[in-house]
Amino acid sequence: MRKAFICPSKYVQGEDEILNLGYFVKGFGTSALLIAHPDDVNRQKEKLDATARRFDVRFVESAFGGECSRQEVARLETIAQKFKCDCVIGLGGGKAIDTAKCVAKGNALIIVPTIAATDAPTSHSAVLYTPDGSFDDYAYFKQNPNIVLVDTAAIAQAPTRFLVSGMGDALSTFFEARANVRSFSKVNAGLPCGYREGYCGEARGTNAAFALATLCYQTLLKDGVKAKESCDQKVVTSALENIIEANILLSGLGFESGGLAAAHAIHDGLTILEGTHKYYHGEKVAFGTLAQLVLENSPTEELEEVFDFCLKVGLPVCLADIGVPRISDDQLYEVAKKACIPEESVHAMPFPVTVESVAAAIKVADAIGRRYASK
Repeated sequence: MRKAFICPSKYVQGEDEILNLGYFVKGFGTSALLIAHPDDVNRQKEKLDATARRFDVRFVESAFGGECSRQEVARLETIAQKFKCDCVIGLGGGKAIDTAKCVAKGNALIIVPTIAATDAPTSHSAVLYTPDGSFDDYAYFKQNPNIVLVDTAAIAQAPTRFLVSGMGDALSTFFEARANVRSFSKVNAGLPCGYREGYCGEARGTNAAFALATLCYQTLLKDGVKAKESCDQKVVTSALENIIEANILLSGLGFESGGLAAAHAIHDGLTILEGTHKYYHGEKVAFGTLAQLVLENSPTEELEEVFDFCLKVGLPVCLADIGVPRISDDQLYEVAKKACIPEESVHAMPFPVTVESVAAAIKVADAIGRRYASK
């Protein structure tokens, strides 16, 4: 059996780590294209200026427009060439990070997340959108970022909702990896490279990936509530450090080398409902995880454990929590239909999945969640 495991070359996490950013730029040269929204640059300006002076490097600001589109990537590539930038930095949230991946194309890339809302920072993939924000395509690159530098002090200052959303994304990691182990499914570590070009071959997940996914879930249960309180108070504690690591590193490696399953596919289906659009990725994935547990008829104790966790940290437990107070049978069918298209990860489940079974799981998860929420 062919297996694969992929990860960044280096992951560094700690308070005020942006002050060391210049050191890592020096590993590539003296100048870096800084892809970050102007607001994020302003929030971190004191640290950026300090590290530039200390390590004698230059950050070429890009006035990132906020959308990871082919047009924006092309514009930024021109800037990188004009100023002969030695490396690319993606600083901020998911759009800036994904744009940096597309500009770097797997070479000389430093990722600096300032929120812990998803597990995207460590991965070798990106999501492309049109300039108006509609989905375009996925992009895959020859390797993961060279460096992921996580400033926990910066993340502690961000709204708590981002951290909680990241816990929602991380929550799915163990259950989706478990499904892939049981079904012997292919994982993201063996996907094609580039804009649908090239081929890396197919592979299954490793024991290491599943161990990381398991630790991810255990960490959420142990420290999730305490980390949320830390973020509410805008201070860094051991619990917050652990959850940031779970949201970014453990979940990132766990999903990419352990595989996705029904939770993310159901998330994708839910996006056709307009009411869900103002909710974050991880919030919708959390409900998708609950629906996956219903779909696979998980033991009652496990189901209750996950519902309880979601309620304690403030993650959605029913459709109303993600902007869908009412759903018709026709709408439910369309959500399930999208979740079950041939290329979706729902087919990594270790049993045959149908549109009808997914629709039933969503309906039952919603009913259980409403009951829990009313307690």
